[in-house]
Amino acid sequence: MGSNSPRRRPRKEMLWLSAIAGAAALILLVYFIGFPGTAPAARANPPGAIPVTVATAAAQDVPIFLDGLGTVQASNTIAIRTQINGTLQSVNFVEGQQVHKGDVLAVIDPRPLQAALDQAVAKKAEDDAQLISAQKDLARDQTLVQRSFQTQQVLDQQQAKVDQLKATIQADQAMIENAQVQLSYATILAPIDGLVGFRQVDVGNIVHTTDPNPLTVLTQIQPAWVIFTLPQSDLGAIREAMLHGPVNVLAFDQDNVKQLSEGRLLLIDNQIDQATSTIRLKATFANVDARLWPGEFVHIHIQAETRKNAVTIPPAAVERGPSGLYSWVVSKDDTVDQRAIETMTVNNEMTIVTRGLSAGERIVVNGQSRLEPSSRVAPKSATASAADGA
Repeated sequence: MGSNSPRRRPRKEMLWLSAIAGAAALILLVYFIGFPGTAPAARANPPGAIPVTVATAAAQDVPIFLDGLGTVQASNTIAIRTQINGTLQSVNFVEGQQVHKGDVLAVIDPRPLQAALDQAVAKKAEDDAQLISAQKDLARDQTLVQRSFQTQQVLDQQQAKVDQLKATIQADQAMIENAQVQLSYATILAPIDGLVGFRQVDVGNIVHTTDPNPLTVLTQIQPAWVIFTLPQSDLGAIREAMLHGPVNVLAFDQDNVKQLSEGRLLLIDNQIDQATSTIRLKATFANVDARLWPGEFVHIHIQAETRKNAVTIPPAAVERGPSGLYSWVVSKDDTVDQRAIETMTVNNEMTIVTRGLSAGERIVVNGQSRLEPSSRVAPKSATASAADGA
């Protein structure tokens, strides 16, 4: 037993040395090559590359809108009043009802007016009979004068009586027509198509032509008008647009989020308000779905022009520095350069670059805070970022 122990000790030492060498080799392999799961990430983001989100400048036709605040007006507003005095016999509409031109809105008791008309007709019939009798007497007097059995004076008097009766009959006809007009006023008709408002007089009341309150108010909202204002500085662009044809106008709700209707510019006021340095304009809208309501405040977007092949970028790509506006442009080798630009804001989703960028160039829209000129970046498109977020 004692003679075998010295021979086993060198074998254990060799095993320990082999284990240590294997562990060292594994550590070196991991250090230089990396774990299999981390290799793609290391290759995707080289050491020192800053992750950023990029977008591509695009060329497109962009409509340019000028913004204003306006008020909706009805194209017609009519207070329905009585033109005669009398008892309101019936009301033939429902409040808020859509009525058409010629519809019966109300009826006033017609009996006194019908009696006046009948009286005028009877008076004319009486005078017609007297005229016939006078004309016969005139004919006889003319015959007697020719035979010298009657004086010329009597003939002249009879002629005057006939002429007087003719004039009386003309007056009778005028009285009949007046009575017919008065009788027609007993039936109140809708003068236009429109919406009926609140009923302000109940059946059975005596109405007068001098009453302060109308029976109701009829409002035509198809079409509808919008009166709005723009700064005086926009006048030239609007007039130039009108020279090239109809100018489109969009009406949005008071939150300036939802489009309500589309119409066209009708006119520009003939003078500028010097107190506010603004100009008033009127636009007309078909308003078929009645989404514009009289008295409503709306945001107006009027299309002044269309920029052809304009270079557009997201507003997030525009930075402001001591020397003005700039954007970070990503080159082909994934390094960035700070580029001075000039822009024109269109909306919250698009900015037009008037100088400094070309269509197709990549610009940084997120991650600019860590960038410096010539920094290397790991770009990711804005579309891919949105997909990852979803």
